[in-house]
Amino acid sequence: MSGSVSTPSSAGQVAWGTPAARWMLTATVLASGMAFLDSTVVTVALPAVQQDLGTGLSGLQWIVNGYMVTLSALILLSGSLSDRFGRVRLFMIGVAVFALASALCTFAPTLGWLIAGRVAQGVGGALLTPGSLAILQAGFREDDRARAIGAWSGLTGVASAVGPFVGGWLVQIGDWRLIFLLNLPLAVVVLVIAHFKVPETRGGSAEGGLDYGGALLGVVALGGITYALIQWGAEGGTPAVWTGAVIGVLALVAFLLVEAGKRHPMLPLDLFRSVPFSVTNASTVVIYAALGTLLFLLVIYLQEVAGYSPIAAGAASLPLTILMLTLSARSGKLAAKIGPRLQLVVGPLLLAGGLVWLSRIGEHAPYLSEVFPGVLLVALGMSTTVAPLTATVLASVPERHAGLASGVNNTFARAAQLIGVAAIPALAGIGGRAGEGGGSEGATGLAEHFGTAMLILAALAVAAALCALALPRGRMPEAEEAAARGSMPEAESAAVEELPYDRPLRFCGVSGPPMRSCPGSSAGVRGEGDSPGSTDHSSS
Repeated sequence: MSGSVSTPSSAGQVAWGTPAARWMLTATVLASGMAFLDSTVVTVALPAVQQDLGTGLSGLQWIVNGYMVTLSALILLSGSLSDRFGRVRLFMIGVAVFALASALCTFAPTLGWLIAGRVAQGVGGALLTPGSLAILQAGFREDDRARAIGAWSGLTGVASAVGPFVGGWLVQIGDWRLIFLLNLPLAVVVLVIAHFKVPETRGGSAEGGLDYGGALLGVVALGGITYALIQWGAEGGTPAVWTGAVIGVLALVAFLLVEAGKRHPMLPLDLFRSVPFSVTNASTVVIYAALGTLLFLLVIYLQEVAGYSPIAAGAASLPLTILMLTLSARSGKLAAKIGPRLQLVVGPLLLAGGLVWLSRIGEHAPYLSEVFPGVLLVALGMSTTVAPLTATVLASVPERHAGLASGVNNTFARAAQLIGVAAIPALAGIGGRAGEGGGSEGATGLAEHFGTAMLILAALAVAAALCALALPRGRMPEAEEAAARGSMPEAESAAVEELPYDRPLRFCGVSGPPMRSCPGSSAGVRGEGDSPGSTDHSSS
């Protein structure tokens, strides 16, 4: 690894347009794009995996959720790890783990090995994507950080957009294993660039310990609860299912107790003293539970029931990515003028309308007349919602906690998708013994109960709109006022100079809300004694 000198995060010297800037952007964009691409292509390939490995719906749920379990539980630890051990080093470890896990997925002989590879991919993803932000914020000059992160988020958004096409094409011309094999050459390129061309940085201080206990309990809690929900849908209330549920719940309780008692927790529970922060995260949970489950079920339904090709099924959700890429910035600007409340009510209702429409599609649904109108409403709802959702989270806490707040919000979104994909199919009657077989049995169960699942998701979207009614009208109060209400010590709010609404929020993929910075990292955050100009005000 090049460069072993530890430099403060506020000492970024890389200027936009220089060779060093291009190398840094290339490495971070390729790595994050690889993770975003993987998350979309895997969904498109699920029916092919089902046919090849002979699994049922529960196996497909584990392929998706195995990745989400470790990703959700470890994102909040990544920033502290990168500050302690070096941002480029942790980034490279994340890329290497992701690549090795992709190789395991490529050559997995059974479903169990494939799920193990997906769990390991989640570990790599939790390190490399937030690590990309930490490298950019620590390496670029303050005046160029927003531009660099804007380029990063836009280009990784493009990766999300092309993912369904790439996945569908690879499945159609060859084999589903190619979608994982694609990651290996990309990872090699990233590792070479990062080793020779990206300078190492570390945090300016190593205050506090690393919350390994919290991370482990998070994995056990999410894993146990997910196991119980998925296997409940597949097998019913067996002793193993109840054991998994009890272990998951106990681990969740232990996680909360550990976080409440630690001096430097991975998840500071004091953040939730802010009512807007808590309300917005509640909205995030139900919105992304609905969205994640929709994307999981729709692509399977279109292939197995409606007879779409993998490319056509993947392209069906393309309006969602395109509209979020083009409208999110405008939505953020509107929220800056009128406040977030109206958009956080209207957006989920549009999402609910799209889900109700999709509940009516038939077994041989033509795209333009039956599928597209519903997808368009979903896309408009998410485009209306995501930017003000993220901005409200950031406005609810002091600026120095913005990276952690957006990390919490992103973690909640991914955990919600994890729980939604595990629970909603069983609640709707999809899966179980009647739907566990592949082929015609599984397709029949999906055809009969897909509409029910969409209506459940629509109810979740309506719940998100109701949550938003608890927000104040007009612009969000500044973080100093939040501190006065007790959400944070008043002394910590002195670093806040402007609201996140005053800075454009950029789209970073449909799999979760955009991240403000690497959660828990000091990269780009002004420390004591730094000049006022050293504070990072960029957004992702």
